[in-house]
Amino acid sequence: MSSPYAGAQQPSPATHQLPAAQQNHSLAFRVMRLSRPSLRPDPAALLRFDPRDVFLPEDALTSPDPSAAADFLQGLLHPPDPGAATTVAGDFTFRDRFLLHDTADALAPPGLLVLPQAFGAIYLGETFCSYISINNSSGLEAREVIIKAEIQTERQRILLLDTSKSPVESIRSGGRYDFIVEHDVKELGAHTLVCTALYNDGDAERKYLPQFFKFTVSNPLSVRTKVRTIKDTTYLEACIENHTKSNLYMDQVDFEPAQQWSATILEADEHPSVVKSTIRDLCKQPILIRAAGGIYNYLYQLRPSSDEPGQIKTEGSSILGKFQITWRTNLGEPGRLQTQNIHSTPTPSKDVDLRAVKIPPVIFLERPFMVNLCLTNQTEKTVGPFEVFLAPSVSGEQKTVLVNGLQKLVLPLVEAFESINFDLSMVATQLGVQKISGITLYAVQERKHYEPLPDIEIFVDAE
Repeated sequence: MSSPYAGAQQPSPATHQLPAAQQNHSLAFRVMRLSRPSLRPDPAALLRFDPRDVFLPEDALTSPDPSAAADFLQGLLHPPDPGAATTVAGDFTFRDRFLLHDTADALAPPGLLVLPQAFGAIYLGETFCSYISINNSSGLEAREVIIKAEIQTERQRILLLDTSKSPVESIRSGGRYDFIVEHDVKELGAHTLVCTALYNDGDAERKYLPQFFKFTVSNPLSVRTKVRTIKDTTYLEACIENHTKSNLYMDQVDFEPAQQWSATILEADEHPSVVKSTIRDLCKQPILIRAAGGIYNYLYQLRPSSDEPGQIKTEGSSILGKFQITWRTNLGEPGRLQTQNIHSTPTPSKDVDLRAVKIPPVIFLERPFMVNLCLTNQTEKTVGPFEVFLAPSVSGEQKTVLVNGLQKLVLPLVEAFESINFDLSMVATQLGVQKISGITLYAVQERKHYEPLPDIEIFVDAE
């Protein structure tokens, strides 16, 4: 299906042509964009439906006396009551059939296929397809015609057709030469379809004909993201909004994580009545994002792809990944976009990392227990030595979990991107749910205190 011609003399409203050279030309370009029709009711076919059309004969409403048909129908639907007054018949002609009181009254189908009457909107990610015809409107024959078609943007020129190596031998008077060009739209903003012809006219004079057809490429959708980090897990929320005048059916919305990340999409639990099957997974229903502002949200969980200490070097990179999005419109026209790299919220990097690895599952009152800790060097140089101790409570409250033995544990030097594990002996002084708080790391040479570990809850039982 296609839109009407956008000729050289009268371009369509959505295109604009720059004037050709001021000379008489035998040839002229006409451009027609190939696009699918739209679903739209035809106002000329919308006649109001009336129940009387079912009961009355075909010529009842065109007879010389329409009131007779009215009396017949009233008597059929409402038998006369001897004691009731005679009802006044209404207007049973066709003159009020165009006054639709409800859309359900229409006789015509609700959606007719209508060819687009203009160049139409062109969106990023679509395939621009155009039918081009070069016509000879003169009384002379054009020979040795070299035709070129290019798409020109702000950054580049893309050659779509070039007949330099095999020119069109002849275009007779009243004849034409037709061809189709396609271009995957990958840039926003102003585009120009440049059509040129170099030919010999009837006087054997070599002439050059340039014609320009301008159009603008818009963004079909926007992707807004939010990044939240909770401990070792990062959550990425993506909101996709439809900016077109057509519904978009999302075939694929895939997040491609960077090398150091692994991503898992989080979806709502399905209703128990939904039957899971292999066929249902293969024939997955596309997600609909409605026209003119419809939105849909996606949520992804990101975790580091490796727990090895050497992988921590990539922490300085804030790139999470990018989205691959494909969709189709109401009539199946495809579109595809790839977003730019999505960056995480910058976090201050730490030279060293101290974390609790293992705590005994059963802890008894006033019985020593071991807390296994891991110290990781996240720099390219050797660091240390360090001291580990229990900092006093800021509020002045007495701690219920204390260090058993030496109050300061000395740790040796730690090589670049290496880790050391060590145990800290502790003892609980009260029963119930208690907190291990205030485990602090101190760099001896730098004289630097690091932030204490987050509080760790334990349950203390009696023997």
